[in-house]
Amino acid sequence: MTVKFIVAVITAEPAHADTVSEALRAAVLAVRKEPGCIQYDLHRDLAKPGRFVMIEQWQDAQALKTHGEAEAFQKLSAVLDQYASLDITDLNQIA
Repeated sequence: MTVKFIVAVITAEPAHADTVSEALRAAVLAVRKEPGCIQYDLHRDLAKPGRFVMIEQWQDAQALKTHGEAEAFQKLSAVLDQYASLDITDLNQIA
């Protein structure tokens, strides 16, 4: 079993930064209860207020896959598809 490390960068359209922020905050509470979620922490870029960074750890690839299909992520995706871009980086811990 290999822990999955994910960094998701969400860049909101300036006019919709508050809407995106609210959707992200709502998702955090639900996602943290999902099976296999080790870490799901939301950060806001101090230099670019419309840029958010989600730091994630998942028990394994299956937990991450389940998260992608879960209701909380689907609701969040609906907002992001309209008002933001999403860049996901799948990391491999080497040290």
